[in-house]
This record gives sequence, C-alpha cells and structure tokens, in this order.
Amino acid sequence: MKHTLKSIFSMTLMLVSVTTLSAQEKAKDTIKKPKTERYGIRVGLDLHRLAKSIYDSDHYKGFEVVADYRLTKKVYLAGEFGNEKKTVDEDQLNFTTNGSYVKLGFDYNTYGNWLDMENMIYVGMRYGGSSFSQTLNSYSIYNTNPYFGETTKYPGQKFEGLTAGWLEVVTGLKAEMVNNLYLGLSLRLNYMLHEKRPDNFDNLFIPGFNRTYEGGHFGVGFNYSVSYFIPIYKRSK
Repeated sequence: MKHTLKSIFSMTLMLVSVTTLSAQEKAKDTIKKPKTERYGIRVGLDLHRLAKSIYDSDHYKGFEVVADYRLTKKVYLAGEFGNEKKTVDEDQLNFTTNGSYVKLGFDYNTYGNWLDMENMIYVGMRYGGSSFSQTLNSYSIYNTNPYFGETTKYPGQKFEGLTAGWLEVVTGLKAEMVNNLYLGLSLRLNYMLHEKRPDNFDNLFIPGFNRTYEGGHFGVGFNYSVSYFIPIYKRSK
C-alpha cells in the first residue's frame, strides 16, 4: 500500500511539472494563433494492468482500453472496457476469476486551461457492468482434531454466467507530454448495485470492480493511462 501511494504521489508531481513546462513552451508562439479549441476523441491503454500482466503473470492477465470524447468546453463522454483473469491464492482458498467489463459515463474538467493547453483535472461518474466466471481451485477445511490438522480439497468447480453492476465516482488528471500524447492518473470509489453470486460461494473478485469483501458494497481502484488525442474539428472560444 505504501509503494502504491508513493507511486501515485510521484506520478502526480511529474504530471504537474509537465503541465507547467507545456504551458511555458506554448506561451511563446500563441499570440498569433486564432483563439480556437479542438474537439475530438482520446484513446489509450491502462499501463498498470499491462505492467501487472508482466511482473505478476502467474496470477494476473488483463488489459483496459480508455477513451473520452469532448462534448462541450468542460464535459467529456468517457468510458473504459477491458478483460481480467486473476488467481487469488490465500491460506485456505485458491480461486480464479475470468471475465470482461465495460464502464460508461462522463468527466467534468475543473482545470482552467489557458493559452492552447488541453490538460484536465476532472471529476466524473461511471456505470460499470461485468460478466465473468469463478473457478474454485482448492480450499482447506480446518479440523478441530490436532491429529488431522487441515484437510485440503481440490474441487475444480466452475461457476459461469455471473454478472455485476456498480457506480463509480472518479477523480483524476491528464497532462499532455508531447503533441497529442497524454499521461493520466485516476482514482475510483465503487459502489455495488447488484451482483449474481454463485451457489455456496461468493464473488471475491470482480473484473473491473476489483476485490470485494463480505457484506460490503464498496470497492476502490485506480489506473495509469497513456492516450492519444485525435482532433476532429475546432470551435472558436
């Protein structure tokens, strides 16, 4: 957790520094340019999931595509879709979750860009939905008789056709590193609306929602993204 917080803090400082440098460079040649704003679509990938698929390949495989479309001066339609396969190996339980998800919603840019800057410090919301399966690989039953100890069973039982739906509150930032290329960071608070649970088991991990806890409706998530902006048209300021 400390490593994650340090990474998020370092990423934030880097993006703020890049934003400042970008503004200084663009200030040099902006005076003669017409005052217009670009509208278009931004498409990219979540770097965190790609990296985790490499350094934790025995337990995780996944990807996430991110996108947003500028609808008005401040409002962006936004969404993500992806796939995750995660194996959790705990003291008394080993299971694998595999499935896909999609999230759709909007972002509101609170950052007052000046000159030709197109950076974002935003808040937003998403509705997320996931379709997945759970496979119970093995589990241990504690025996009160000290002679026998724990008994491990390997059922290999698979539960298919599971679904879940939730709301996300999102906050984040996107900063232009070079022309049309952006790095982003977002934090998410999730609230479960509904889910289909397997018989005699539970949804301990849901693709797109992340880890769940018994009796709880809340979850958290984050992503690091790199995306490319494709301009479609311009509007006068």
